[in-house]
Amino acid sequence: MTPMERADVPAATRIVVKVGSSSISGENAGQIAPLVDALAAAHGRGAEVVLVSSGAIATGMPYLKLDARPDDLATQQAAASVGQNLLVFRYQQSLDRFGIIAGQVLLTAGDLENPTHRSNAQRAMERLLGLRILPIVNENDTVATHEIRFGDNDRLAALVAQLIGAELLVLLSDVDALYTKPPHLPGAERIARVPFGDALAGVEIGSVGRAGVGTGGAETKVSAARIAAEAGTSVLITATPLVDRALAGDDVGTWFEPDPARHTAAEGAALA
Repeated sequence: MTPMERADVPAATRIVVKVGSSSISGENAGQIAPLVDALAAAHGRGAEVVLVSSGAIATGMPYLKLDARPDDLATQQAAASVGQNLLVFRYQQSLDRFGIIAGQVLLTAGDLENPTHRSNAQRAMERLLGLRILPIVNENDTVATHEIRFGDNDRLAALVAQLIGAELLVLLSDVDALYTKPPHLPGAERIARVPFGDALAGVEIGSVGRAGVGTGGAETKVSAARIAAEAGTSVLITATPLVDRALAGDDVGTWFEPDPARHTAAEGAALA
């Protein structure tokens, strides 16, 4: 089996898509519908699709009369408790247009580090996908502590892709691709492709995202891309408004090649 290329994306059978808080909350809440359109199109052609969605805290903030992301853990947990319910409701409302049912999956880092919890999570995800449910995964912010948090949902998405053996991981943000330097600087050039193992020497990787809302950035996305690529998953980093083109196999964003060794016959047999 050869590693997935862009042209193969429309034929992918198992896809994980991650979207950040800044892309689907506040003034950008309207991006949920076109995001769901793209997910539903992939689902409709037979792919098993998992959405890893940040945004619980950001969605809950207005209902707690908060103008900025809270710093203390208890208030973060309270905002997440309110926001997670509303966030999944908004996704389900949009998915109703396609007759697709969402399933909520909340995880902590400890769940994927504990063999028993990891096995339970894997079994549940496999069953949901087998039933043609679209799992919506988020960190369980209501019970997670500083010591056991994933830190950002890019890493969570990479670990979920690894957990279920996804062929493709799409990491969405406010920026359309990885650039040689922060894209607002003169001379910044889009990096279309990153070979497996490329250290990206000379590339200035900075943070991206709407200030005060998200916790991730370009650095976390590159780190997550490497985790997934090492597990044999192809990765695409691009902007949320381009998700439909990304899932159609168009030349958008930055493509990270997966470890080719994970696609040999012997490796495939070992992982089965």
